[in-house]
Amino acid sequence: MNHIEPPSDLTPSSQKGAHLAMACIMAAASLWGCIGLFNRGISAMDIGAPSIVLVRNLGACVLLALLFLIKDRSIFRIRLRHLPIFLAMGLVSILLFTLCYFQSQQVSSLAVAAILLYTAPTFVVILSTLCFKDKFTKKKLAALVIAFLGCTFVTGIWSGGGLDISLTGLLLGLGSGFFYATYSIFGRFALRHYQPFTVTFYTFLIAGLGSLFFLDMEDMTTIAASPKAILLCLGLMIFATVLPYLLYTKGLNDLGDSGKASILASVEPVVASIVGILAFGEPMNLGVILGLVCILISVYILR
Repeated sequence: MNHIEPPSDLTPSSQKGAHLAMACIMAAASLWGCIGLFNRGISAMDIGAPSIVLVRNLGACVLLALLFLIKDRSIFRIRLRHLPIFLAMGLVSILLFTLCYFQSQQVSSLAVAAILLYTAPTFVVILSTLCFKDKFTKKKLAALVIAFLGCTFVTGIWSGGGLDISLTGLLLGLGSGFFYATYSIFGRFALRHYQPFTVTFYTFLIAGLGSLFFLDMEDMTTIAASPKAILLCLGLMIFATVLPYLLYTKGLNDLGDSGKASILASVEPVVASIVGILAFGEPMNLGVILGLVCILISVYILR
């Protein structure tokens, strides 16, 4: 499926398409923000982080395969010469990102890990400018700065206390942000040749196979023996993985601007904070409100 850049002077129909693409990206980010609903429940059963990575990636691959076997088998057709793109997306953009982010959360505070993860839009804007000659406009820069500021408000670093971070934590955090950013870059290359469903399936096929290196039979036995764990894993696969990645890849394809897509996805930490407040009784604070306002301003700038 060839990717076509949107024209600068948008017609009403193309404006509608751009708005729909933005809605897909923000819906994807909102679903990613709900991942804590499933992760916390699974982790509470003494399931290790590598096993959660395995369940998420391989499980998503299996679900996508079953869906497309029924819906449209043409989605499985790719050319071998494009395999390196999917290897990069699966191993770098999904597997390495997840591993770096999980390790970052273990050696640094959650606030530090979240802030460093959301350096991703900066990486995307820079890389998309270099790779695709996307315009680096004043509006995009303003939205980028405001969105990042919103993420720092949400993490609560302005409410007191310093940032405790080691060199290892810094490198892991920046690594998670960089690898997270590469999905929007590699995805643009893949979408020049294939439709979003094909891109998403082969990304998770590679990520799922790569995750098998972390197979822990004891953890898998624990999950298989618990109906609650099975339901949580299904929720993680469907609502926090398959649906958001399909939506994001579709939105990225239709919007045609990796930088804008990544900035719009900054709504994720705001949703995650709201989930924490509503589902886990975490306190509502001014930082969450300010973060939400900043994210909404950045979305308005990019409208």
